[in-house]
Amino acid sequence: MNAVETFRLTQRYGRTVALDDCTLAVPAGRVAALVGPNGAGKTSLLELAIGLRRPAAGRIEVLGAEPGARRDRVGFVDQHAALYPALTIRELLRLGEHLNTRWDAAAAWGRIEALGLSPRRRFAALSGGQQAQVALALALGKRPELLLLDEPLARLDPLARHEFLAALLGAVAEHEISVLFSSHDLAELERACDYLVVLRDGAVQLAGDVDDLLEHHQLLTGPVDRAGEITHQVVSRVTGAAQAHLVVRTRQPSPGPPPGWQRRPVTLDELVLAYLRSDASALPGPRELVTR
Repeated sequence: MNAVETFRLTQRYGRTVALDDCTLAVPAGRVAALVGPNGAGKTSLLELAIGLRRPAAGRIEVLGAEPGARRDRVGFVDQHAALYPALTIRELLRLGEHLNTRWDAAAAWGRIEALGLSPRRRFAALSGGQQAQVALALALGKRPELLLLDEPLARLDPLARHEFLAALLGAVAEHEISVLFSSHDLAELERACDYLVVLRDGAVQLAGDVDDLLEHHQLLTGPVDRAGEITHQVVSRVTGAAQAHLVVRTRQPSPGPPPGWQRRPVTLDELVLAYLRSDASALPGPRELVTR
């Protein structure tokens, strides 16, 4: 069973197409990074997965069923930590207990106690990092099988980001939660995530196990006038006056580069940027991009 699976999923807002015939399968049991530029469709995909919106066309399954049928098994945290600002932490956790059939009070209160926060403090009086942690405590209190996170690090300082990810990864390890995590912070995602999904213009550009994807891509550097000698599939090309820098997709066994060229492994940052720069029409479909 996949954590999230879409079938030719399309979402529109007026004349704007947010998701365009999007087909994707995110395996269960993984911490998956969902990356892409603003307007790529990341938030739309997560809102469809949580059941906040209905698709214009196609369909989406969450934990093997329609999103509405799995709402009690899915936790959600967005970048605004959109909770009632006038309520205290105690009131928010009591509300969570009344609204969720699978509520785990010990898990929720354990997170609050670990943060050293007074239950009497109002949500509006908390810092951005504290608000994100309270929102995560509420999401984990549901004892979810799947956790959807929409840019939860966006408003946090480096220390707060580190503490949020530490809490998240601790919960994932303890309770075997599947995670789909949208963020622009590639350095933090590389530390936390083992599966990657790259969205651009509402379509999947790349999806697969992070280690496999890194293993099957290389950065080649060589003379710009000999770039035509490269036989690998070129994902992106950056050229200067004398040298060309090519991110290529390789297959095993991989032949060495032509004379005069150097190669090295790509970083996650380089891999993502390559697929965001690339001409999508020249690349295989998203299912072909999943390395095996």
